[in-house]
Amino acid sequence: MMAPSPFRHAMFGGRIGVARVDITPPVGIYCRNWGAGNQTIAKGIHRPLTLTAMAIFASDQNSDPLVLVDADLGWWRGLNVWDRFQSGILDRLGLEPARFLFALAHTHSAPPLTDPDPTWPGSDLLAAYQQRVYEATIDAIQKATATAMNATMTWHTGRCALAADRDLPDPAPKQDRWLCGFNPGIAADDTLLVGRVSDPAGRIIATIVNYACHPTTLAWQCDQASPDYVGAMRQTVEDATGAAPALFLQGASGELSPRNGYTGDLAVADRNGRQLGHAVLAVLADMEAPRMQLAFDCAVESGAPLGVWRSEPVTAPTAMQAMMATVDLELKSWPSADELQSQWEMCEDRALAERLHRKLTIRRILGDEGHFPVPVYAWRLGDVLLVGSMCESYSCLQQDLRRQFSDQAVVCMNLINGSIGYLPPSRMYARNLYQVSQTPFACGCLEAMRDTMERQITSLLSA
Repeated sequence: MMAPSPFRHAMFGGRIGVARVDITPPVGIYCRNWGAGNQTIAKGIHRPLTLTAMAIFASDQNSDPLVLVDADLGWWRGLNVWDRFQSGILDRLGLEPARFLFALAHTHSAPPLTDPDPTWPGSDLLAAYQQRVYEATIDAIQKATATAMNATMTWHTGRCALAADRDLPDPAPKQDRWLCGFNPGIAADDTLLVGRVSDPAGRIIATIVNYACHPTTLAWQCDQASPDYVGAMRQTVEDATGAAPALFLQGASGELSPRNGYTGDLAVADRNGRQLGHAVLAVLADMEAPRMQLAFDCAVESGAPLGVWRSEPVTAPTAMQAMMATVDLELKSWPSADELQSQWEMCEDRALAERLHRKLTIRRILGDEGHFPVPVYAWRLGDVLLVGSMCESYSCLQQDLRRQFSDQAVVCMNLINGSIGYLPPSRMYARNLYQVSQTPFACGCLEAMRDTMERQITSLLSA
């Protein structure tokens, strides 16, 4: 019989630089993200908010970089705001759209990325803060580019039980609706994908964490600006890796959130973050050394016949590609912007008014057409595939892709380069569910997104 195939992790070899900039907002800034509460400004800072840039080059000294930015921010409350931000970054740095990914951690305790409104307390600080985020992005990318070095990116999969399913049938009598809260009867996708970036000496210079879980530990009771659980995760990982920056890429978490959440207790957010952080460290501890694999060595006769494996060098693949496609998603038949404006102005229920205002904002962005073109991004880094969009897809998207492309490490990302709405699977559209009512996209759009990502991945692998 032939010897078993060697065991190695998904890898990429190239030049990689990393840089971090602080983007903690000022106390007093407008920071209202929850319809249930009256809190409108940040009265303090729980943990610093950060922005981290990674510049990834092929081994060729003259190659253009792929730029990945991770920011402790929530969501863009208008694609016009994102479009201005993106075009400024691309123009200033000479980047192609497909080669730039701006990932939101999706904390719900950060100032919204939106145009100021003089009727909001603390709104006068929003414009300056967004300009600061813009300049921080430029600064971090330039520093990451200038410090790029030969490096190996190694990926490995683990598990973390932080995420729980949050589609819960309302237990109240005669309530034909679903709540957005912990459902212990459904198993959540617990996949944790960790990327380790190492220099030629084997020292960790960055860690990339891809996990699907809404940062909704802190909710309407919280009056602090915070990265939510992501902050304590970063500290836990960075304390154990020589302060190497830990980037967080939000996975397909449309129906996933912490079991313990919706609180103002900062200690709960920190506990959730440490749970994820220790899971990341377990994955790092389970990795082989950079550019090494296990190969079968020989049989040794002992009390039992033993199969001995040895560690041996392996060449890291260097393929690097980026592509951007568009999926034309069908829109639901919503009322016009004028009708929603009227409903919102007459609404006296604060929580309902919040939902109407969100729907109105989305309606104005989408216009009156029956379809909306959503950009979809895909990168290949050696054995690693990164795919993402501005939508909030359910976790079945990443589960399907990882099953289909099981020989590769597949990093799935929500809230990439904008934010617009949920993508629940078709089977959920018959339910009275927030994610279904909130999204402007019709039944079948998640499946259309998945098909587009499948085609992108297939194209990258065949190139």
